[in-house]
Amino acid sequence: MNLNIPMIITLIILAGAAICFMIGKIRSDLVAMCALILLVLFNILTPGEALSGFSNSVVIMMIGLFIVGGGIFQTGLAKIASGKLLKLAGTNELTLLIMVMVVTSALGGFVSNTGTVAVMLPIVVSLAMSANVSPSLLLMPLAFSSSLGAMFTLIGTPPNLIIQDTLIAAGEQELSFFSFAPIGAVCLTLGLLFMIVMRKQLTRNKDADKSKESKSRSVQELAKQYQLAENLYRVHVGADSSIVNKSLHELNIPSRYQLNIVEIRRKSSHKNPFFKTMNQQVAARDSVIQAGDILYLLGEFDRIQPFVSDYQLSLMDERTTERQSGGQPESKLTFQEVGIAEVLLTPQSRFINQLVKHTAFREKYRVNILGIHRKGEYLLHNLKNEKLRFGDALLVQGSWGDIALLSEEQDDVVVVGQPLKQAEKVTLDHKAPIAAGIMILMVVMLILEVLPAVITVLLAAIFMIITGCLRNMEAAYKTINWESIVLIGAMIPMSIAIENTGAAAMLSEGLVQSLGGFGPVALLAGVYFATSLLTLFISNTASAVLFAPIAYAAAIQMEASPYPFLFAVAVAASMCFATPFSTPPNALVMTPGRYTFMDYIKIGLPLQLLIGLAMIFVLPLLYPF
Repeated sequence: MNLNIPMIITLIILAGAAICFMIGKIRSDLVAMCALILLVLFNILTPGEALSGFSNSVVIMMIGLFIVGGGIFQTGLAKIASGKLLKLAGTNELTLLIMVMVVTSALGGFVSNTGTVAVMLPIVVSLAMSANVSPSLLLMPLAFSSSLGAMFTLIGTPPNLIIQDTLIAAGEQELSFFSFAPIGAVCLTLGLLFMIVMRKQLTRNKDADKSKESKSRSVQELAKQYQLAENLYRVHVGADSSIVNKSLHELNIPSRYQLNIVEIRRKSSHKNPFFKTMNQQVAARDSVIQAGDILYLLGEFDRIQPFVSDYQLSLMDERTTERQSGGQPESKLTFQEVGIAEVLLTPQSRFINQLVKHTAFREKYRVNILGIHRKGEYLLHNLKNEKLRFGDALLVQGSWGDIALLSEEQDDVVVVGQPLKQAEKVTLDHKAPIAAGIMILMVVMLILEVLPAVITVLLAAIFMIITGCLRNMEAAYKTINWESIVLIGAMIPMSIAIENTGAAAMLSEGLVQSLGGFGPVALLAGVYFATSLLTLFISNTASAVLFAPIAYAAAIQMEASPYPFLFAVAVAASMCFATPFSTPPNALVMTPGRYTFMDYIKIGLPLQLLIGLAMIFVLPLLYPF
């Protein structure tokens, strides 16, 4: 072997990074960045080569796919789709696992495995939550089955196309669209059976993580706890109402009727279907009522009737289906722009022993007090004359932006939990059809290859933002898993170092030459496992490009058919499960599945070896030497 100093240094850095990944004490993205910097310091990579991974189309596409997945999740489309799948599969863990793998594999045959996982990831997470199972049970199978499904068609994965080009260049018969289907069927069957056997390992130690999750109550739970539904009424303001064009301050409704107007819904002026038809507004002191408004009132029903009668209003609850079986009106509060949160008074709060009407809560914080929780009781009516006491919990309502500002207040009040994180979970259901259209269009364009894949994904991401499927750019950025992006971006240049120092060529040529004299089966095994090993450290495309001509030349030299050897290259380059950075799908599911590097070693490596051993026997049967 022709070892040289740069090669030795590269292999040492690579081995050190692998050890750090396995130990798991240091974040994987930090390890990858340290390895990258060391390669630059030892002059193995230039700064330009070191940073090339972050401009790689795969990394850029992953960023776009995270945003697309965020749009699918934020609009509730993931919940809708998971609900459909849940009806088919039920809540049985085994059935869910099989269904996720089969559906993902079917899509993976026509869309890139990265694109497949990005589309399915939010759906599968929502499915796991709905079925009350750990997402870790389904996310690693999701990533692996996207690669397994890619083996069914010629366009499923780049290595398939690379061996096609090698065959055509050599004057051999080209492959058909479904030439890989028998191999794909074997791979999927083995993968499915293996995951069924190993499913307990997928969820081991993950249940404990649930207890560590935030105990913060959701906005729906808060609304239920404070019995908003039982005390909420909607009234419609007609054009002939005497309340039109009057401010809430003029009307003084709380004093006259012991009612609180908590929200005003007003028809939007937008006619574009990309915008909401109704706007939410927090009821403020200077809010002016307009004809057509829908007012949300909190109070007792016997107070509602005189208010409606005095101002010629229509009580909507009497003429709509918004009543639960128990006869109580169903809450139609939504929390897209307007939210609720629970706050506690601090011991030194200046609001203690003040009447609610004297606290100027609305003027100071631009939020309304909807209820008070005191010693197990919930006070919801005539709050303005209630004196606040230490230990009181207040349910407040306002825009999410104002609640965020209130969270920064520490002197007088403390916001319970993480309301802004709860706000992110509130789905924009009216945008679900738009998100579905964007997702379908993206998949069709990826299949037809209308534009380069990275451009198609970025267009889909941009449309998710400009159509409002994500609230704003900040929300879009929050959907991106930066740990995965940095991990992949930092590891891609590692393949450049391995190739530039000659380590890849030494490995490939040495193994093929040493095994060639032991017959075609031994050579096939050498080609397969050498490709599989190299794909752990460089991209599957690069591995296939490197090994395809070597495998073809070795087969011709032995006077054997090149097809089983080239198929071995394609399968080995694609079936890479042993590390989180070997393929983008593996990296995509690492954080949401709460997997460690060792999880991939324990589950992915045995599967990778199992498929490799099976291919040594199956390929000669399907494509004889």
